[in-house]
Amino acid sequence: MQQIRIHGRGGQGGVTAAVIIGGAAVADGQYAQAFPAFGAERRGAPVLAFCKISDRYIRNRSQVYNPDIVIVFDEGLLSVVDVTAGLKEGGMVIINTEKKAEDFPFSNKVKIVTVDATAISLKALGKPIVNTTILGTFCAATGLVKLGSLKKTVKETFAGPLGEKNVMALEEAYRQYKGGA
Repeated sequence: MQQIRIHGRGGQGGVTAAVIIGGAAVADGQYAQAFPAFGAERRGAPVLAFCKISDRYIRNRSQVYNPDIVIVFDEGLLSVVDVTAGLKEGGMVIINTEKKAEDFPFSNKVKIVTVDATAISLKALGKPIVNTTILGTFCAATGLVKLGSLKKTVKETFAGPLGEKNVMALEEAYRQYKGGA
C-alpha cells in the first residue's frame, strides 16, 4: 500500500487533490481511500488530506502517520509544520516552489521533487490554485497512477473549460518533470 499525505492551506484544494488521486487509482483498477483531517478549516489555515492506494482492499481507515509520499502545496508551510514527520525512509516529498530540490535541507534518505506549480497554474488557470498542477508532477514522479486516468478524473471533477484548463496545467507539470520543458 502507498500512503500519501497532502499539506496545504484552506482553499488550495488539498482535499480535492486527494480525491482526484484516489479516483485515478480506482480508474487504474486499484483500491483507494481519500479523506481530510478535520480541524480549523478556514481559508489560509494549514490543512491535511490523505490518500491510500493499494492493489488489495484497504481495511485501515486511519489517517496517514507514516506516508510514502508527502505533497506540499505551499512552501511557507515548511516553517510551520514538520511535513516530513513519519515519512518513510526512501520516501518522497513533492514541494510547490521556485527553488531546486538541493535547496532543501531534508535528509538524504528521502527524494525531494520540486515544481513551480504556482507559475504553471497562473499561466493555465489564471489563478494560483495548484492542486491539479502538482498532481501532474506527482504522476510523473511516482507512476502510481496513469496520466490518462488522472486527466479523465480531473475532467470528471471540473466540467467544461475549467476541466480542460486544469488538464493543461497538470500536463505541463508532467512534461516539466519528464524533462520536456
